[in-house]
Amino acid sequence: MKRDGDRIKESERRISIAEFLESFNKNMPKGFPHVTPALLKKFQEAHAALFRDGNVTWSLDQHRKKLIDWLPRNIEHTEK
Repeated sequence: MKRDGDRIKESERRISIAEFLESFNKNMPKGFPHVTPALLKKFQEAHAALFRDGNVTWSLDQHRKKLIDWLPRNIEHTEK
């Protein structure tokens, strides 16, 4: 039986790219650019070291902040 200290926090749980996309866009402030599957794939390629386990290795804790920092510099290059 797991104790409370052994439980995985929701933000650390491994989720699919689709779940990450939905959660990220739903929880961003109004006016902040939303991500698309194409942008997430570009981010994944640019940060390959963060994705050693394949496509189902997204987590809000590990990837959200990095994506927020990366997105403004890269969104205009992908949206064209």
